[in-house]
Amino acid sequence: MAFGRLERTPGPRPMSDINVTPLVDVMLVLVVIFIITAPLLASTIRLDLPKTDAARVAETPRFVTLVVDKSGQAFLNDKPLALDELARRLAEMAGSYPDTEVQLRADEAVPYGRVVEVMGVAQKAGLSRIGFVAEPGPAAAAGP
Repeated sequence: MAFGRLERTPGPRPMSDINVTPLVDVMLVLVVIFIITAPLLASTIRLDLPKTDAARVAETPRFVTLVVDKSGQAFLNDKPLALDELARRLAEMAGSYPDTEVQLRADEAVPYGRVVEVMGVAQKAGLSRIGFVAEPGPAAAAGP
């Protein structure tokens, strides 16, 4: 009888990689749950409100664009107007919608006095919400 060494085949090596398939499955299930439940969380208390003729639908905030070009010409919603006509039109808008916002766009070559004059016309008309529109400079476009 010969006693020899018994050959053993090496067993399977331990797995050193992470199996991400179960992780992806769990994450997809969570995403579906959040997609379904998010509208339910955002809802408020449901009410059946009474109806009345005095109630009005809340209107979205209105705005008008007021432009002053290089020559100092004023434009209201892309229509050129003289200052007296501009004052009349802005007063009409302020009478209809007092919360109307004026978005003022002025060319950088326009003298400051002309911009202030146009702003004064808007304020006299009753529109005190004036926003200045500008383009971001090169430093702002590059980011922090």
